[in-house]
Amino acid sequence: MKTRAFYIVSALMLAQSLSAQSNPAAQQDSATFDPDGTARITRVVPMPSTISPEAQKWLASLTQKKSGPETLAERRTRTDIWRAQDSAEARKIYPVKVEETSMAGVRTDIITPLSTPDPYRSRVLINLHGGGFNSDSGSLIEGVPIANLAKIKVVSVYYRLAPENPFPAAVDDVVAVYKELLRTYKPQSIGIFGTSAGAILTCEVAVRLKQLGLPLPAALGIFSGLADFSRAGDSRQIFTLDGFPGELRPVNANHLPDDQYVAKTDRKDPVLSPLFADLHGMPPSLLVTSTRDLLLSDTAIFHRALLRAGDDAQLVVFEALPHAFWYHFQLPETREALELMAKFFDQNVGR
Repeated sequence: MKTRAFYIVSALMLAQSLSAQSNPAAQQDSATFDPDGTARITRVVPMPSTISPEAQKWLASLTQKKSGPETLAERRTRTDIWRAQDSAEARKIYPVKVEETSMAGVRTDIITPLSTPDPYRSRVLINLHGGGFNSDSGSLIEGVPIANLAKIKVVSVYYRLAPENPFPAAVDDVVAVYKELLRTYKPQSIGIFGTSAGAILTCEVAVRLKQLGLPLPAALGIFSGLADFSRAGDSRQIFTLDGFPGELRPVNANHLPDDQYVAKTDRKDPVLSPLFADLHGMPPSLLVTSTRDLLLSDTAIFHRALLRAGDDAQLVVFEALPHAFWYHFQLPETREALELMAKFFDQNVGR
């Protein structure tokens, strides 16, 4: 299969590139193309000098990671351990108060800045964690810094997960929380944001709110997401979760893999895949990605769709970093990204 051939070539690319770093003469770039345009590529990619020394060190460390197949239970255990560690680190760097509670029958964390200026007390953000819709690899890790930096209360939503609860269960949970918040907050004082699965869910919820005739929130933060489950963006054929290292899973465009979140839903359903929705009148949106992000293409495609609809949408692309790099607090680029996100909400929520 073409996808298998692409996988083999791409898997060799990293090993050959690493070898070439010590012996540049041992490897030459090459590219051949099938009649249908399928590319078979080998490239030597040096460590970029355009990123911070901390980011260079982190990228180098990713080549030493060991990964392989895992069960869903193993994945959830692993992400729970990682999430607990990184959320604890986030709270050390960005002190906040966290209250575990529920809202509209949905488990939530209320993240409150240690000090909130009076004009900010009427504002609130909804944060939707990542984790591929089947695990939690982001709650608190993203909400804590944004609450601290933006001085805005954040409601982190533990929406129901697939495969036990496929689409639209997660959308329904977030809509329920949003409707509950509307009892206390004006829509122009509410923002919604998330990373990866949380970014996808942010888009889906906005479309669903519009379908329901509910007032839309003031702003959306779409941080490395996609809006089309019917096709695979080009970057997903090139990058892994860690950029170049790790298991590459190219997608055969003619045989999309089963998706436990999508389940039996039409992949072009306008809520599941907001690229096919009426996007006119969507809230101001900030989209963030990076040049080694496997969802780079998908994020950029949705940004263009928002622009075509006449919406206010900004796209920021960071250099040479992989998917959701802003979860790694040792990077100067992370601080820059988080401050940019916080500034966006400060300028667009409750004004």
